[in-house]
Amino acid sequence: MDYQKYTIATLGSHSALQILHGAKAENFNTLLITTPDREKFYKRFSFIDEVKTIPTFADFPTVEKDLKDKNVIIIPHGSFVAYLGVEKNKNMTLAYFGNKAVLDWEQDRDKQKKWLLESKINMPPQYDSIEKAQFPVIVKSFGAAGGAGYFLAKEKQEFENKIKTFKSNKYIIQKYILGVTLYIHYFYSALTNSLEILSMDRRYETNADGLGRIPAIMQQEIDIDPSYVVVGNSPLVLRESMLPEAYDMGERLVASSKKLISDKGLFGPFCLETIITPDMNFYAIEVSARIVAGTNLFTDTSPYSIFHHEKPVSTGRRIAMEIKQAISENKLELILD
Repeated sequence: MDYQKYTIATLGSHSALQILHGAKAENFNTLLITTPDREKFYKRFSFIDEVKTIPTFADFPTVEKDLKDKNVIIIPHGSFVAYLGVEKNKNMTLAYFGNKAVLDWEQDRDKQKKWLLESKINMPPQYDSIEKAQFPVIVKSFGAAGGAGYFLAKEKQEFENKIKTFKSNKYIIQKYILGVTLYIHYFYSALTNSLEILSMDRRYETNADGLGRIPAIMQQEIDIDPSYVVVGNSPLVLRESMLPEAYDMGERLVASSKKLISDKGLFGPFCLETIITPDMNFYAIEVSARIVAGTNLFTDTSPYSIFHHEKPVSTGRRIAMEIKQAISENKLELILD
């Protein structure tokens, strides 16, 4: 088969195991690029055909020529932006699954706001000045950082104290919305123009989740600031009566991306990170325009992917299925950049 001439490759981080396991399940050759300290770990998995090491992930451009000779298709995930930055991703010359034009809209929170509003998706109020803010607020840096550096402020003086040591000069101030966090994992097929929900998760953040187990009176005494660095994920299913809106939000996001970003718009895996309030409304706090780490909970199947496919399907495998179909229909140009 023609697809066996191609090699599915990614960086050894984030969701690499799921991506390459799914690729091997669809009979692709697999290749992983990682750093020396992780080489031993990844070599233990038989579904990874080749492990290539580089000194640091930032050195990825130095091996592009070698990878091109292997007919590689790169599957991006969160570590690509975190370690390489947007420009190195956009300048990549290898076949790249996804639309690189989306990268600017993913990492720029002002553009994300425009995108979500165009999609008619609720957002927490956002403030261009702390003077206008309704407290409590959460302050977030630009880009994919796994929650690192976020902070909460309950009044203006607390904000001014914390912003002095904030590591990023690009950030947004957002009203902190109380509710249940829900991360919806979508897949939009550019080949069939159809949307699937594959899975959902919640994130465990240190030490924000740990603080919830301490009585309120003790929280005041120990004076610990919550940290929002993500350390793990847990599965979640949404009540069925709310699923129609979850699908509609995803479809509106894709449709508006084709107007705002490019004709291709957003396709492949993506995630809407939401909060559900007691009045059963969704508020979107972020768009991740790629596979997210929460999908690692569902490396075999999920409560939702089974409704779209008659076999176990992870997000990683769903990517490989899309590439396989594009090859068989001679439509790779629709899904590669």
